[in-house]
Amino acid sequence: MTDLIEIKDVHHAYKTRSGPLPVLGGLNLSVPEGEFCAVVGPSGCGKSTLTRLIAGLMRPDAGEVWLHGERVVSPRRTVGMAFQNPVLLEWRTILDNVILPLEIVATKMPRKQRVARAEELLAMVGLSGFEGKRPSELSGGMRQRASLCRAIVHKPDVLIMDEPFGALDNFTREDLWQTMRNLRSAEPFTAVLITHDLRESVYLGDQVIVLSDRPAKTQYVMDIGLSEDRPLDILYEPHVGDMLQTLRDQIRIAQGRGGDRH
Repeated sequence: MTDLIEIKDVHHAYKTRSGPLPVLGGLNLSVPEGEFCAVVGPSGCGKSTLTRLIAGLMRPDAGEVWLHGERVVSPRRTVGMAFQNPVLLEWRTILDNVILPLEIVATKMPRKQRVARAEELLAMVGLSGFEGKRPSELSGGMRQRASLCRAIVHKPDVLIMDEPFGALDNFTREDLWQTMRNLRSAEPFTAVLITHDLRESVYLGDQVIVLSDRPAKTQYVMDIGLSEDRPLDILYEPHVGDMLQTLRDQIRIAQGRGGDRH
């Protein structure tokens, strides 16, 4: 399987009043085309920095980021992004919020086709009938569904998600996990998910990458190996529990607590 994303010996530091703050220190990782990669690690280890580097929103101090065999040196139209805060525009309807990327990257597409594309996605996530609503008229979970539609409306090669479900309650979060899997089945794309939720990483991911503490390197890679059609109840299976425990142990190591579980 061809690697769509390649991070090669990437170093990056932020400037602070007290001097450089290294966040990435020789990071190497790859994501095969069509794979769903979840990235976990201690707080402040550079996970969000990684997403911005892949999207071309910033450049590393050293090392290289490659996408589709091309070095990333500027923002890429083939990347979609979803964040913890949906950032929907209140003066636009939900339909027009979803259409927004098409107005930027598909300027010659007739509005009728843009509307049809947006309506198709909104139907997939259960938002048919809400196209004319404003963001403030929707619940948090519904706004996040609309945000996911907006992120993939232009059919990006890569979808980057930075804690998109982190602010939601457990029930809504798990419901959106299933929505995410349904979307991926209907709209194939390569995905990178930043999350602090290990259950989320295992349920959604084909592989889970654990980053070390700052400055981050790839500490551990887990191939999930679950079926594509995975029910939510699979998270309670003993073998999945073992995977979750392994990931917890790896996070403890990254935090400098070794294998001590107490």
